[in-house]
Amino acid sequence: MNFELAIQVLCDSGVEFVVIGGWAAIFHGSAHVTNDLDICYARNRVNLRRLAAALAPFHPKPREFPEHLPFLWDETTLANGTVFTLVTDLGIIDLLAEVAGIGAFREVNEASIEVEAFQRRVRTLDIRALIRAKRAAGRPKDLLLLPELEGLLEASEE
Repeated sequence: MNFELAIQVLCDSGVEFVVIGGWAAIFHGSAHVTNDLDICYARNRVNLRRLAAALAPFHPKPREFPEHLPFLWDETTLANGTVFTLVTDLGIIDLLAEVAGIGAFREVNEASIEVEAFQRRVRTLDIRALIRAKRAAGRPKDLLLLPELEGLLEASEE
């Protein structure tokens, strides 16, 4: 996965997004390793157009999508769905319109902070929101990350 290029492409294309998954944990100091990039994105027309254009050169397709079936990647496709688990030439990118425990993009954006990453300013969930999201998701891999995130939160408050 080329996380650096993925973040740079999204930022340089003016896409409104917040990093929400494993990379959000890493931005807060986690030793967590992830093989995908999870983002929450704004669903207004301009942003859908920017997001579709930004990822188009990297041939996005849904994960486990049959090779012989055509897939049209454009702003209409984005407008007609809310969760996209994509395989791209950059690697796996998951696009979510909402985050469990937080809400839609507006609430996610309000619960985010700006960090410096890959020579760009990137919005990511603040650590409290990330903990809420991981707890709400309830998946074993998310629950296993909670003690480390809670330790990072505690250390940041000292």
